[in-house]
Amino acid sequence: MRLTLAFASAAAAAFAVATPAAAEEGMWTFDGVPTDAIRGTYGWAPDKQWLDRTQASAVRLTGGCSASFVSGEGLILTNHHCVISCLQNLSTADSDLVAGGFNAADRARERKCPGQQAEVVTSITDVTGDIQGVIGSLTGEALVKARDARIAELESAGCTDRAKTRCQVVTLFGGGQYKLYQYRKYSDVRIAWAPEFQAAFFGGDPDNFNFPRYAMDAAFLRAYEDDKPVATPTHLKWNPRAPQDGEITFVVGNPGSTQRLLTETQREFQRAERLPLTLILLSEFRGRLIANMEGDATKTREGGDELFGYENSFKALSGQLRALNDPAFTAKMAAEEADLRARVKGNAEIGDPWSEIDKAMAERRNTYLDSVFLQSGPASYSTLAGYAMTLVRAAAERGKPNSERLPGFTDSALPLTEKRLTDPVPTYPWLEELGVSFWASKAREYLGADNADVKTLLGKESPEALGKRLVEGTKLADPAYRKQLWEGGAAAIAASDDPMIRFFAQLDPRARAIKTAFDRDYDAPVTAAQARLAKARFAAYGDKLYPDATFTLRLSYGQVKGWTERGKPVPATTVMGGTYDRATGQLPYKLADGFVKAESRIDKNVVYDFVTTNDIIGGNSGSPVIARDGSVIGTAFDGNIHSLGGNFGYDGTLNRTVAVSTAAIQEGLEKIWPAPALVAELKGGTKRR
Repeated sequence: MRLTLAFASAAAAAFAVATPAAAEEGMWTFDGVPTDAIRGTYGWAPDKQWLDRTQASAVRLTGGCSASFVSGEGLILTNHHCVISCLQNLSTADSDLVAGGFNAADRARERKCPGQQAEVVTSITDVTGDIQGVIGSLTGEALVKARDARIAELESAGCTDRAKTRCQVVTLFGGGQYKLYQYRKYSDVRIAWAPEFQAAFFGGDPDNFNFPRYAMDAAFLRAYEDDKPVATPTHLKWNPRAPQDGEITFVVGNPGSTQRLLTETQREFQRAERLPLTLILLSEFRGRLIANMEGDATKTREGGDELFGYENSFKALSGQLRALNDPAFTAKMAAEEADLRARVKGNAEIGDPWSEIDKAMAERRNTYLDSVFLQSGPASYSTLAGYAMTLVRAAAERGKPNSERLPGFTDSALPLTEKRLTDPVPTYPWLEELGVSFWASKAREYLGADNADVKTLLGKESPEALGKRLVEGTKLADPAYRKQLWEGGAAAIAASDDPMIRFFAQLDPRARAIKTAFDRDYDAPVTAAQARLAKARFAAYGDKLYPDATFTLRLSYGQVKGWTERGKPVPATTVMGGTYDRATGQLPYKLADGFVKAESRIDKNVVYDFVTTNDIIGGNSGSPVIARDGSVIGTAFDGNIHSLGGNFGYDGTLNRTVAVSTAAIQEGLEKIWPAPALVAELKGGTKRR
């Protein structure tokens, strides 16, 4: 798993959220944990003290992952694939930290991860009445403006200390609820320890989204403030023991996005339009990446993380499409929608929100390609283009009152936007040119060579010539120049002759027009309709429902348990010795150097990876797997092939979370890539490095 867990097995009988959650189903908000259901299944449930301690220990990484504090000195447990971008950004031709791993000899040599921020939820406040009150009977663009303005005001008022706090209003049930999340943030996050890539991703793409697994997908970060490790007296207790079959487990993290509340019309759009187009683009760009990297060691290192991400996304989204083409799977979801319709038929307050969504989807189809290729332009494929887009839009937005700005540029969002923009990150000209030229070629292909926007943006240039001119001419690879433009605001952008800036200055009015149309024709009517759909669900099934994932803190509960695959039992655990049995000497089943050198020292009976029935999705990567006593016994890094249906529903007989055990991580820390100071710290000792 990388950031996306989303597909389903053909046989999965998934259950959408239109009905009350089945046992072990659900990604529950911390103000709505179903303790009665947990107690009914397991005879025990966490109390408020357990939940409060766990919430204070859970970490959201703004790079798109989850994590947890595991010591009193800011030490953070997460996945290796959640820090691979950090390792890539810190690597050089002479020091490949992705391939070789990272093991700081002391804290002075822990290295800052560019663009990364760690956040901990401190409070959750229901602001539904407030926001729905300002929406009232508004429609179209006015609805979106009123909603977003009030959200900006609440976020700004809720977090006045923007150096240490962040506020975010989260939309739940598509507009049925709104919650204000307040976070304590740490903007200085450093890498402390990571294994070799070949150990973390042993088995490569063939084993991805599968089990059994033999992967050390774990890493440690540390949060700093004022150049000192953060004091975190509330943290999870490190417990390097083997998981036990049948024991209750909790996965606490930030699942990114699910689509379990979609209507039939919305799912059909995913099946017929969004997913096929996305998969074609992913596949073609992946092919171009491979062709450029083949036989070139430098490009292979520089583009490795990019390729890893595209391959992971392609596999996950291919599964989504297979799920939506499975008649049994879709019939189940259709039946659930029909049941909800029947239960609220004749309810005048609810009306017919499905028809309103149908109408909005028809408008969405007409403008979808414009959104794909013109909303962000080449920023979808190029880091430098992304900088230019942010700078051009920020220059316009920051001059407006806070309540009138686009999301991402409000007072509450600006500090993280600035950090991501100005932190030093290496860029590679060949990769940037590839991204820009790929976007240009696909925009011309799908929008047409005679399209007015394509003609304006490309002029007489070929896609390759455009990419070469923009990348060779831009100075945006220099963080000092980016900072200069950021601080100079609208005047600096207007005066800049940087070709990438000028390109986005030309594109920005069109992108804004597309967003305005989207707000008016889709976002506004769908928001209003989904608010009534939420009322319909609550009226039909009660309020013990969980919302779709929103990359905010959630808890799922389950147990350590294998499953039956085509008539054969799949055990819940693997052992470290199995790595040697599985190894072939060839990639992706080649042993990491550390495993080769430490073979005589490793306890081959230590449980390596394990599966549970917890309900997770992309964004849960790095989430702690927590035992009943509140200790951490693993970190979730993947799901089995059936779990990918989690985007649309959950099937407890087949869906499994895949985690690496703390026992295996401990073995790595002690014997494979020794880090004695970390071992002492995790035990609660005081040994400093």
